[in-house]
Amino acid sequence: MLDNIKISLQYLLPKQCITHLAGWFANKKAGWMTQLAIKAFAKAYKVDMNEAKDPSFTAYSTFNEFFIRPLKEDVRPIVNETTQLALPADGTISQLGAIREDQIIQAKGHYYTVEALLAGQYQLAEQFRNGQFITTYLSPKDYHRVHMPCDGVLKEMIYVPGDLFSVNPLTAANVPNLFARNERVICLFDTEFGPMVQILVGATIVGSIETVWSGCITPPREGIIKRWTYPTEGQEGAVPLKKGEEMGRFKLGSTVINLFASDQIHFANNLYSGSQTRMGSLMAQTVASEEPTVNTENQ
Repeated sequence: MLDNIKISLQYLLPKQCITHLAGWFANKKAGWMTQLAIKAFAKAYKVDMNEAKDPSFTAYSTFNEFFIRPLKEDVRPIVNETTQLALPADGTISQLGAIREDQIIQAKGHYYTVEALLAGQYQLAEQFRNGQFITTYLSPKDYHRVHMPCDGVLKEMIYVPGDLFSVNPLTAANVPNLFARNERVICLFDTEFGPMVQILVGATIVGSIETVWSGCITPPREGIIKRWTYPTEGQEGAVPLKKGEEMGRFKLGSTVINLFASDQIHFANNLYSGSQTRMGSLMAQTVASEEPTVNTENQ
């Protein structure tokens, strides 16, 4: 009964307005009010400040500064073999495994298409037919910077306006096409093993989505799809990023989705729906590696 009420509220509440107000407050230097909000949030969600570069609450003059706090150096070691891909974020795996033709599982009984996720870019979607995907949910307590799972050169970025449903497990299990209908930033990279997409999905109270090369992508929320293309590696203006390097961040929690082309990677066999993730740990190995660790718990 309570779950049904929560889902109904997702449809009824003015999510855009709530998100705007939350973002406004999170970016205000409100002195003792900001400190009170930070301490209450940290206590409620059991945030581990021992990993933060600066563990003192008073080091953060806005809630957003606290929320995107950097971690201490070397607290997240990055897998270093060239055949290994790293997990891009702290969080929980919602789903992972094979893309069946163009179908991605959202939750039990719920699927959406790659083309819908990629905002109708059918030629881009075709590159991931029968590929692999992994969806990582970042809860409020998690570290909210997103990193590269492998070396890559940015090829294209697409901002897609949309709804701002919550992306927690309850909503994912009950709102059809959740990730294909929410606001999102799609980042396409060229890598040594083909195309790789990393998607930052917006949600209720996510004040903004940022990337390291463009800064704040949203807000403003203008209601139109925006598309940027970038030079190839070696050309002026190219955006190469190394494995483990930060690529973006959320100001309040959300979800990251990665897509990989067919026959390119095997997910590590210790990963499954519900696994806790730590940025930098082993996510997958390339098919070309001699001893792949195959994930057998697909869907």
